[in-house]
Amino acid sequence: MYNFTFTTIGGNTRVHIAKGEDLRHLRELDEKMWTVLSCPTTGLEISNESLSLIDTDNDGHIRLDEVVGAADRLCGIVRNPDILLEEKDEMRLSDFNEENEEAKQMLEIARLVAGGKETVTLADVRAAVAAIAVEQQPMPEAPYAADLIAAVHENETAYNAWFRAAELEKLGLATADPEQKPKIEEKDWREMTAAIAAYEAKTAETTAANQAATDAATGQYQPLIRLLLLKRDFYTLLKNYVSFQDFYNLERKADFQAGRLVIDQRACELCVRVADAGKMAAEAAQSGMYLLFCDCVNKTQGKKMSIVAAMTQGDIHNLTVGKNAIFYDRDGLDYDAIVTKIIDNPISIRQAFWTPYRKFAEWVSGLINKSVAEKEANSLETLKSDATTATEKAKAEGAEPDKAPQKTPFDIAKFAGIFAAIGMAIGYIGAFLTSLVTGIATLKWWQFILVVLGIMLCISGPSMLIAYFKLRRRNLAPVLNANGWAINAEAIINIPFGATLTTRAKYPLVKTKDPFARNSVPVWARWLIAVGCLLLIGCILWLCGGLAWMGI
Repeated sequence: MYNFTFTTIGGNTRVHIAKGEDLRHLRELDEKMWTVLSCPTTGLEISNESLSLIDTDNDGHIRLDEVVGAADRLCGIVRNPDILLEEKDEMRLSDFNEENEEAKQMLEIARLVAGGKETVTLADVRAAVAAIAVEQQPMPEAPYAADLIAAVHENETAYNAWFRAAELEKLGLATADPEQKPKIEEKDWREMTAAIAAYEAKTAETTAANQAATDAATGQYQPLIRLLLLKRDFYTLLKNYVSFQDFYNLERKADFQAGRLVIDQRACELCVRVADAGKMAAEAAQSGMYLLFCDCVNKTQGKKMSIVAAMTQGDIHNLTVGKNAIFYDRDGLDYDAIVTKIIDNPISIRQAFWTPYRKFAEWVSGLINKSVAEKEANSLETLKSDATTATEKAKAEGAEPDKAPQKTPFDIAKFAGIFAAIGMAIGYIGAFLTSLVTGIATLKWWQFILVVLGIMLCISGPSMLIAYFKLRRRNLAPVLNANGWAINAEAIINIPFGATLTTRAKYPLVKTKDPFARNSVPVWARWLIAVGCLLLIGCILWLCGGLAWMGI
């Protein structure tokens, strides 16, 4: 039994594929130890051409047995499987395994392409294929103009149906609508469609013959092209399949990382393409990460994509739906990005400390806005109603509509109950404040500080504790599962690793004069203000007995 190398990556023990012999014995690796059991062929930063070579059943997913099969075939073609770890689309002629019949045939083509060089590259092979001149059969001449042929195809079903109905009408079996009669005789129509059908059949036959001739001339190069593609991309896929080596490598990106989102003075490195926004939003919430869903557009090249970015550092008060940002794909192409949805989860312990206060402030603000809006609406309706009533009354009494109504004299007895209620409320508030001050006065100054800290801990403690456990267990697996991956192990993003996935702007210390800064207060004035504040605080404490309470 082959002994694989194991390492701890992302909080889990995983297989570390580090040498060619690991690929040769990949079939012996227990499938329960694979990080991924299946992944889609789309949404990855690997050539679709390479992925299609591994997806042998063309179902759009690469499964474990297909990866093992590709590894076995590659290890049979090359002399030393260590070269498969180079991730380059070139190969030395001496690296072909001449004991393998398939490799021998590729070596002959490689020598022909290399032209005396010791190395053959993918670019060399593609250039050789492009240089092949294959004699092409001439395409048949169209019997009619292209727009006329298109019109025939557009009306073919309707015209044939009408002519068929006309034939049945002669037998008394149907009725043809005279208003729908084509503006062409049936004989001419049949001749036209027959000529077009013959032309299209001949075109298809010629195209197939030309393609067959091209394939025959270039087909001998295709196995070598496929080999060089897999030599370049297979190990990249494998590192993100057996384990997440590239994801936890700070110098590289995993094949599912689409690029970098720059927003609110931060750069999010963990950006994943979104295949199904609804499914992603439903499942990604289980990841425990603060996620930004963005629609990205590059208008110059007409490219669009949807991504989800993980924010793992900083604050969230400036992150809102509708905020604009810039997204850069793996090739450096920039996109205009707009935030379309946010999944709110803790970003840091510090941010979690202020979360209860932020939510309370948002609740109070919402309550006030709602109350003000309701009162404004009610006032407007009341004004409209009063105006309508006054106008109708004036019309009924024959008075001018704009004549001001007589004011009713103020009746103090009518508002006595209201004044009493307000007085009771003020009394209760005063009694509460008196009790609060009395209770505080019985405490020593250091006890008062402990009480304040205890109150803050009771408010923010649960939020911080929940954030701590969530930050330790942030998991990328739900995000990838929503994209069609079959993740076999957790992909933990703990606090130290999360800090590397989002970078913040770092400004140097500068000593320059800001022309728009507020006018600075002179030093003597600052000292005077500080001394005055201290004296004021001392007076307040002396009047309230605070100095005696503190033992001064």
